Amino acid sequence: MKNAIVLLSGGLDSATVMAVAKQQGYHCYALSVDYGQRHSAELVAAQCVAQALGAIEQRVVNVDLTVFGGSALTDDRIAVPEQPTTGIPLTYVPARNTIMLSLALAWAEVLQGQDIFIGVNAVDFSGYPDCRPDYILAFETMANLATKAAIEGDRITVHAPLLHLPKADIIKLGIELGVNYEMTVSCYQASFDGRACGVCDSCRLRHAGFKSAGVDDPTRYRSA
Repeated sequence: MKNAIVLLSGGLDSATVMAVAKQQGYHCYALSVDYGQRHSAELVAAQCVAQALGAIEQRVVNVDLTVFGGSALTDDRIAVPEQPTTGIPLTYVPARNTIMLSLALAWAEVLQGQDIFIGVNAVDFSGYPDCRPDYILAFETMANLATKAAIEGDRITVHAPLLHLPKADIIKLGIELGVNYEMTVSCYQASFDGRACGVCDSCRLRHAGFKSAGVDDPTRYRSA
């Protein structure tokens, strides 16, 4: 069995990706990032998911992106949109996936792992540029130019198994693999105890996915 780093935010997609990696036979090391996000309850969810899905280890790395701001998730002066928007939304965090993948790459080298899993999705997503197939391919290319492991013959692979799946299919896959979505947190402005607002873009996509999948939405909402 090979070692794999799984970027685990605590949300629906990352939990599903960890289940996929485990099902494929990898020893899973979960990496979560505390970047000063407004919805810090997801980090508690990530710990629960890592334990439930049998991660060998989970680590939380602190990278304070509030020093730059520029996103509704890292700057309290910018409100989380509660209505559908066009273009790249205010919840886009500059360079977030690049930073997270770089941290995963560093840990992978230390563990002599050649595989990184990330839960990006290019179908039911919010228009983030770092969720596109071209971006994942470009990062993988960079990883294989920039690391000692790759230069010595151990090629790095970035796996994005949900990249082309609608949210409903992601949910069906996760249920098949035993993911308990009740413990996940996707809301951009979740309360301290993980209750979702029900109106942000992430909540809308999540709820629509459960509805389309014909599955009861287990999300805990503030009004419930």
